[in-house]
Amino acid sequence: MARRSSPEINAGSMADIAFLLLIFFLVTTTMETDMGISRKLPPIPEDNVEPPVIKQKNIFTVIVSRDNELLVEDELMELSELRQAAVEFLDNGGGFGEEACDYCQGIRDPQSSDNPEKAIISLVNDRRTEYRTYISVQNELVAAYNQLRNREAQRLYGTSFTQMEANYNSPNFRGDKETLKERIDIIKEMYPQKLSEAEPTS
Repeated sequence: MARRSSPEINAGSMADIAFLLLIFFLVTTTMETDMGISRKLPPIPEDNVEPPVIKQKNIFTVIVSRDNELLVEDELMELSELRQAAVEFLDNGGGFGEEACDYCQGIRDPQSSDNPEKAIISLVNDRRTEYRTYISVQNELVAAYNQLRNREAQRLYGTSFTQMEANYNSPNFRGDKETLKERIDIIKEMYPQKLSEAEPTS
């Protein structure tokens, strides 16, 4: 009587199945990306190029000490007051002639910034400043820009600047992205984010 041979398992398609599963997981898995602080680094200065002259009144100085205390324009200030102080500086509109700002709603103090295009916020940290304080100060300063941008976007286009940016970055937005991008750029030109961060002091 002949011996019955044991049946073999067909493993030819196992590699195909494993490959399909790999593709499935690669396509369906979402990768988390870390969000950092968006900053535009200054260009490398060319030789023999004179730096532009900046009036001291157009610089809003914020110093964070090693004890996490804020010194704003040579005066101690609480973190909760920083945003409003930055808004008042950026929106001052104290310039005349070509430097005048027709959309600024500030008090037009001639001793403060001429217009938002000239206004610069200078931030100096100590090396021993706590990271939490550093981020909180950054958030308040960026929020000052966003507050003014939201106001102008609402006045010109009937919606907030943050909503415009959210719509532009959304893959589900079905409107005219080119027009939306133009409007975002107009608002950014009105209140350009000029936040200069010096090397931390020791």
